[in-house]
Amino acid sequence: MIAQIFFSLLLSSVLLYAWTEYRKSPVVAILSFVVASAGLYFVWVPSDSTRLAEFVGIGRGVDFILYTWIGISLIVILNLHLKLRTQLELITVLARTIALADLRVRPATADGDPLRAGAPTAGAKSVQIES
Repeated sequence: MIAQIFFSLLLSSVLLYAWTEYRKSPVVAILSFVVASAGLYFVWVPSDSTRLAEFVGIGRGVDFILYTWIGISLIVILNLHLKLRTQLELITVLARTIALADLRVRPATADGDPLRAGAPTAGAKSVQIES
C-alpha cells in the first residue's frame, strides 16, 4: 500500500506538470498526461498489467511496464540528442556570422596603436563619422 501511495504521488505530480505545461507544449503535455494516467491505472490495478503483458507475450506485468518505459526513455533521449545537435549547429552558424560581420580592417595611427585609430574593442561596435 505504501508503494501505491508513493507512485501515485509521483504520477500525480506528472499530471500536474502536464496540466501546467499544456500552453507551452501541447504534444508533450498530452503524452505526459496519457502515460501518467496509464501509470496510475496500473499502480492501482496491477492485475490488468499482467493480463496485458501475457497478451503481448511477456510473462509479467512489471516486465511489460519496464520494457515500455525503456523504449519511451530511448525515444526521448534520441529526440533530445537531435535537438541539442541542431542547437549546436545553429550556434556555430551564428558565431561565424558574427565573426565575419565584425571583421574590419582599420588603419593604424603613426605610432602603430590600433586602439587610437578607432578600432573597436572586444565586443564593442564603433561608428565612424567621416567629415
